[in-house]
Amino acid sequence: MTIWFDSELHRLLQQRGQLPHALLIKGPQGIGKKDFGQSLAAALLCENPGPQGTACGNCSSCNWLASGAHPDFRVLSPATESDQEAEVEEGARKAKVSPWITIEQVRELHDFIHVSSHRGGRKVILICPAEALNVNAANALLKNLEEPPAHTHFILISHRPHHLPPTIISRCRQLSLGQPDPEVALEWLKAHGVAEPEVALAQCSGAPLRALAASEAGELQARRAFLTRIAPANFDPLQAAEILRDLPLEQFLSWLQRWTYDIASRRMLGSIRFNPDMATELDVLARQANPLAMLRLHRKLVRQQRHIHHPLNARLYIESALFAYAAVVNPALKAA
Repeated sequence: MTIWFDSELHRLLQQRGQLPHALLIKGPQGIGKKDFGQSLAAALLCENPGPQGTACGNCSSCNWLASGAHPDFRVLSPATESDQEAEVEEGARKAKVSPWITIEQVRELHDFIHVSSHRGGRKVILICPAEALNVNAANALLKNLEEPPAHTHFILISHRPHHLPPTIISRCRQLSLGQPDPEVALEWLKAHGVAEPEVALAQCSGAPLRALAASEAGELQARRAFLTRIAPANFDPLQAAEILRDLPLEQFLSWLQRWTYDIASRRMLGSIRFNPDMATELDVLARQANPLAMLRLHRKLVRQQRHIHHPLNARLYIESALFAYAAVVNPALKAA
């Protein structure tokens, strides 16, 4: 488990005898909530827990859990949509990941919940992320949360608890987990070989697991190349749009949002939140760009992110967004 939530886990396990049947663990994405939930599940299933209640890591239950084959543990996560003819046709489509947890997955819990546990102990169901439950799946889960068998625990992990039905939330005890201390997170990232931990952590709003994933995927270097291209106030938006035309729209929008925020913040507050490695370039742009116009552009980009998964012409959008940005950083372009 990520080390920064040890104390929260120990406090929870001190109440082992009074633990709720349903616990909603909420907080920002990428801080380690799922790791926390899995550590809690391991502690509840362990046959020989340690002095603080955590899993021993050596008993039969811990070994089963580590191998992914524990008979008293289930995980619900977004389903894989397999092509019905995958076994027939050699060139059949590959399985696709759905964004939803389906009602069929929840219904499959019925026998698991109502049959005696394999070792006579507890049963644990981990649901992550809980907001991926579609409407029918959430309604089906509700009955299990209302009348759970003894020694059955539901652990729900949520990045966006406001997307959960109130009926689900009302039947759970809630536990909020926040961002870890930056110094602890930076040391953890350094230990995992992240070359620019400060930049990675800033880009991911203080979420260490997201920062590690971004670093391993090469996103930080790609981001810097993107920003270097649009940092000069006299950059050519049309040429840049042509070069960036195949950049995933979600990534393009995320990077441009953070960049416009930092320009406005540097001018008005003197601070840089997301791109500390680009301070020199940000200083230049902050001095010449209209901060209110930049802030308006940033807010527009944030609003547009809500529709990012709707059908869009990505290349036209990138071109339009870059022209809007260029007009703010280079007023002469707008006048022309």
